[in-house]
Amino acid sequence: MKKTIFSLALMLSLAINANTCFANNSENLSAQEALSKLIQGNERFVTLKETHPDDTKQRRKEMMKGQHPFVVILSCSDSRVPPELIFDQGLGDIFEIRNAGNVLDEHVIGSIEYAVMHCGVKLIVIMGHQDCGAIAATLSGKSETKYIKSLEDSIQPAIEDCKKHGHEINSDNVVKAHVIQDIEELMTQDTDLVKYMKENNVQIVPAYYHIDSGKVDFLNK
Repeated sequence: MKKTIFSLALMLSLAINANTCFANNSENLSAQEALSKLIQGNERFVTLKETHPDDTKQRRKEMMKGQHPFVVILSCSDSRVPPELIFDQGLGDIFEIRNAGNVLDEHVIGSIEYAVMHCGVKLIVIMGHQDCGAIAATLSGKSETKYIKSLEDSIQPAIEDCKKHGHEINSDNVVKAHVIQDIEELMTQDTDLVKYMKENNVQIVPAYYHIDSGKVDFLNK
């Protein structure tokens, strides 16, 4: 109930500003087109052939009219994991949500709802990464503050999932399990979003970023 009220309030407040998004169904890329664009951009990043699109003065002027992102990405706030660079994208391309450990809460869910329902985004990506500090902190079992512990509490079920399926309890396995956990939680709790996704061909994809190589693996591909 609390989450629903929050989500409705968020949608209402953002909708008041008509210029916030100027997307409509005909303008937006399909989920597959958006995924292909990310894959191509990441390939450019890995091979050092970036084009750095959408970073011109003209693009900044266009952004004054509103935003038209083609993907929403939930990722870790780790400074080594900037989605625009990893996928060689620019201003207004990615609706980006970041926090330590890419954990899901009602604010994150509300942000995803806004990107999908209001901006017309057709692809949701939830991305974990190699050498994640939030995962390492959870594995250590040593909570430094109550706020860091709140992040660890959100990640702990991924460790239990690895144990349940007989997977080795290491950082990589827990990161990937946590990404899947995020998706399952989102699709279970947010029935409004799930209904909208089915009706509008919105897809959700888990991903894993390799800091050492720069490569992004889409886990269900």
